[in-house]
Amino acid sequence: MKIKLFWKENCSRCPTAKAMMANFNNVEHHNIEEVDGLAEASFYGVMSTPSVVVVDDVGKEVSAWYGEVPPLEDLRKCLRQ
Repeated sequence: MKIKLFWKENCSRCPTAKAMMANFNNVEHHNIEEVDGLAEASFYGVMSTPSVVVVDDVGKEVSAWYGEVPPLEDLRKCLRQ
C-alpha cells in the first residue's frame, strides 16, 4: 500500500498532514500547485487540500480523506488491510 498526500502552500491544515506523514515510509507528496501534482490530483478526484489517498500495489484507491487530515489510527488501520 502507498499513501498519496495532496497539499498546497497556503493550506492551513497541510502542515499537520505533512507532519503526520512523517510516521510512514510509503508516502508520495504531491503539490497541487505544480503540473505533475495537479495531474495526479485530477486522476484521483482531489478537489481540496489536504487530501490523503491510500492506494494498493496497482494504484487502485483503497481509502481516502478529502479536504481533511485523517485520524492517525484510521490511517494505520487502513494500511493493515
